[in-house]
Amino acid sequence: MSAPDSVLIVGASAGGLCTAEALRRGGYKGKITLIGDEPHAPYDRPPLSKQVLHGAWEPERAALRPSQALSALDADFVLGDAAVALDVDTRTVRTVSGRLFEADAIVIATGARARHLPGQEPLVGVHVLRSLDDTLALRAELLSALRVVVVGEGVLGSEIAATARTLGLDVTLVGPLAAPMAHQIGPLASGLLAQVHQEHGVRLRMGSSITGLTSHRGRVTGVCLANGEELPADVVVVAIGASPATGWLEGSGLRIDNGIVCDSRCRAADGIYAVGDVARWHHEKLGRLTRFENRTNATEQAEAVAAGILGNDAPYAPVSYFWTDQFDVKIQVFGVITAGVEVEAEIIGGDLSARRFVARYTSAGVVTGVLGWNMPKQVRQHRQDVINAMDANRISH
Repeated sequence: MSAPDSVLIVGASAGGLCTAEALRRGGYKGKITLIGDEPHAPYDRPPLSKQVLHGAWEPERAALRPSQALSALDADFVLGDAAVALDVDTRTVRTVSGRLFEADAIVIATGARARHLPGQEPLVGVHVLRSLDDTLALRAELLSALRVVVVGEGVLGSEIAATARTLGLDVTLVGPLAAPMAHQIGPLASGLLAQVHQEHGVRLRMGSSITGLTSHRGRVTGVCLANGEELPADVVVVAIGASPATGWLEGSGLRIDNGIVCDSRCRAADGIYAVGDVARWHHEKLGRLTRFENRTNATEQAEAVAAGILGNDAPYAPVSYFWTDQFDVKIQVFGVITAGVEVEAEIIGGDLSARRFVARYTSAGVVTGVLGWNMPKQVRQHRQDVINAMDANRISH
């Protein structure tokens, strides 16, 4: 199989940029074009809810690459011009400005869009955090606010709550689960994380359902809970997850079901691939369709797709990995701490009472994940436990 003469990458964030870089590293000499909906050069998203929101980093520091490195890619960057339609047969993308881009291979890396609460859009003081501009707008309001309510106890909501608290604000974290990040790290670690947040002064309202927002003259004033209570707020941050950015693909003929459905090579159609948060592909070792929303996957999947475009026919079957930094805690997870089934946690390194430990998670006797709490080197050493279980194709979900 010969390499295509041209590659069009729709999405100029981590997944898109890393695809272009991997193509060049692989010796690709053809034309590469990247289309991005934002005007900014490619930047990294994990620092947005932490260093950039806090002010410890200037926004420019979140850039994925210096301008010289982008120039050295010899790629055309079309920024601030979102894709609005795809013709699969001709492999042509139309942008909001009306421009048409045709290529021999197309890589879709449009990421995900933040979910919103009903009725939040008209209100001043209600924010989501997905983009650099979102972060800067939220930071500007936090600098003059006193009370912040963060709706959503997942990774992003927990990080935002921690950052806002370090800025000295009165912070309440609200969500329907039992503890921060309960869905991602299980009861053992999430219970400990709840203690950490409370020790730093974050008010936790776990197990709470939100029924709406209150406002006065167009500005948010609080969050209403199902029990009738109102939590007063100067600023509300909505962090209730994200949806794959696939709306522009309506009518394209691609299969869309919680992302762009792909085969094990991340192929959605002949000559069309997907990477990052928007991709839902067949993971051969897990034996099911999978979609990972994390920074590591965007990079690794980009490498796999670039290799496929260059003729390396191999399935993409990674071990999931994510991390989070909150207050003085660094949590890292390899694999999946399976939701919805009985999971057992075993401390296999460090000391739980000292808050430095590695935990191994099993379901029906099969290793599904390992978690490190302030033990980054040690948890990496146990990654092989998850790989071995995956290679045996025995992880159940």
